[in-house]
Amino acid sequence: MPASHGYWLGVWRKFCKHPGALLGAFLLLCIVLAAVLAPWVAPFDPNQGGIILRLKPFGYDGHLLGTDELGRDMLSRLIYGARVSLAMGVAPVVGATIIGGGLGIVAGFYGKIANGIVMRVMDVFYAFPSVLLAVAIAGAMGGGLIDGMVALTLVFIPPMCRVAETATAQVRRLDFIEAARATGAGGWAIIRYHVIGNVLGPILVYASSLVSVSMLLSAGLSFLGLSVQPPTPDWGLMLSTLVQSIYVVPWVCALPGAAIFITSVSFSLLSNGLGEAMDVRR
Repeated sequence: MPASHGYWLGVWRKFCKHPGALLGAFLLLCIVLAAVLAPWVAPFDPNQGGIILRLKPFGYDGHLLGTDELGRDMLSRLIYGARVSLAMGVAPVVGATIIGGGLGIVAGFYGKIANGIVMRVMDVFYAFPSVLLAVAIAGAMGGGLIDGMVALTLVFIPPMCRVAETATAQVRRLDFIEAARATGAGGWAIIRYHVIGNVLGPILVYASSLVSVSMLLSAGLSFLGLSVQPPTPDWGLMLSTLVQSIYVVPWVCALPGAAIFITSVSFSLLSNGLGEAMDVRR
């Protein structure tokens, strides 16, 4: 069975041999540590500024990465902004994995009526582009941090459900599932002890790839004013407020975009490495 201890040990060993995955994991570890330790590593109060300090270049008066349009320290706001941006990237994916993954496993295992009902509902969401759907849901809910998370969670449930349903339908036909049925095991017992462990791999790989997408979409929602609201530090919101100043200090204004890019690439590298490590053909 792929879910055995030996399988996961092999996954870990192959993952450790993947340079891109290790690089992505290292960068993410640094970003997470900076976010967690923000009160101790940030040099200034992220919300304290002054009109005479607005839009200063790199290194001005102790501000290593300059200041924003209100004179607030950019490095401090980037560090504190990592908290919100990571939460907006990870929380919707976790929620979608639990809800969409659960629905997909049920649909794939029981098939027929359950599969038809669940997957046809998911197809309705597929009729709309994910970006427009996220904007529409967040806008209808009024905007805000929680509303943005809920909107992104609803957007990611259908694709996560599809992946879980496909993986479960493949596992359901294997011999050990038939053997479990022959012993008299019920459907929920089989799902709990045999199915979940064997479909967890592809679900986790796909979920890790969605985190970078979630961060980009959340940045877009913040840019449009439909997610995080000022003065909360958030990379997408920082891009929105600095866009008018790009011709004054272009390098300072590009910093939030660079942070989003680096974090998204890191999650993509981690996802690719995890996918290759879980590939039993390698």
